[in-house]
Amino acid sequence: MQYVNLGRSGLKVSRLCLGTMNFGPSTDEATSFAIMDEALTQGIQFFDTANTYGGKATEEIIGRWFKQSGQRDAVVLATKFQGSTGPGPNDRGASAYNIRQACDASLRRLQTDHIDLYQMHHCNRDVPWDEYWQAMDVLIQQGKIIYTGSSNFAGWQIASANEAARQKNLLGLVSEQHRFSLLCRWAQLEVLPAARAYGVGVITYSPLASGILGGPATETAGRRGGNPKHEATRTRLQTQLGPWEELCAQLGHAPANVALAWQLNFPMITAPIIGPRTVAQVKDVLDAVTIKLDAPTLARLDEIFPPVADPEIQKWMKGPYRLESPEAYAW
Repeated sequence: MQYVNLGRSGLKVSRLCLGTMNFGPSTDEATSFAIMDEALTQGIQFFDTANTYGGKATEEIIGRWFKQSGQRDAVVLATKFQGSTGPGPNDRGASAYNIRQACDASLRRLQTDHIDLYQMHHCNRDVPWDEYWQAMDVLIQQGKIIYTGSSNFAGWQIASANEAARQKNLLGLVSEQHRFSLLCRWAQLEVLPAARAYGVGVITYSPLASGILGGPATETAGRRGGNPKHEATRTRLQTQLGPWEELCAQLGHAPANVALAWQLNFPMITAPIIGPRTVAQVKDVLDAVTIKLDAPTLARLDEIFPPVADPEIQKWMKGPYRLESPEAYAW
């Protein structure tokens, strides 16, 4: 396994992040324990969860694994808050009140005294940054959290959050968790440039587009759960998926691993989140961190899955004056 700094922080994390959203709803506790054991054995020490996953059950499963395995100190633990956790008007959001309540509840479920990376699940539009950063600073001073991150933020929200933190002499956001895949490249327009400018590490979720990029159903039915909607989507996207899978075959690597390796080619991306439902699926993706994609392969991927932009703009971007987002549209 390879390790890199999480954004501009000094924290080292594995290039693959173990997503735990399946723990409870789709994966039983014994299998969840085995997956975490295997992930750690393979060097994946970056675990991500949220206080709403599995109706709070996911954090509880991780907490029981920590207690049983004694491996809490071996894991960089990330969780999230902001989603609704109860019927009350203050049981969601980013108020200082809910942040305190949500953090203490997560600590109890996770059976730990601190959270390494505490992430706002979605940007809360009705709370000023002064209140948010004051609440985060209190948690840091209390030793309950170490770093703060965001999820599903726009580029300008990453900028405004970190500028507000800078005014208070705080470190600010060190990470952004965002949807990103060959089939969903919107993050390249604003989020990745903002992350690079502010030293924010990007943790990508749904890197295989819910399994669509993982190959035919015979190879990935376990990952996609045999969902007929996925197969309908594959049929609709066959003009792209056919060439994609042919390219992966030529490279001699599983499509899932090529899709993850493509993401790791971006310097601002810290780690894609993998969501295995079995121990075997943990092992299946390990090659992704060692695959090197050359310039012709990257260019071919851009042809199959064009970056988000107007087709006419793409012509300019491929020329000698190629410009990166977000300025590209203006030239």
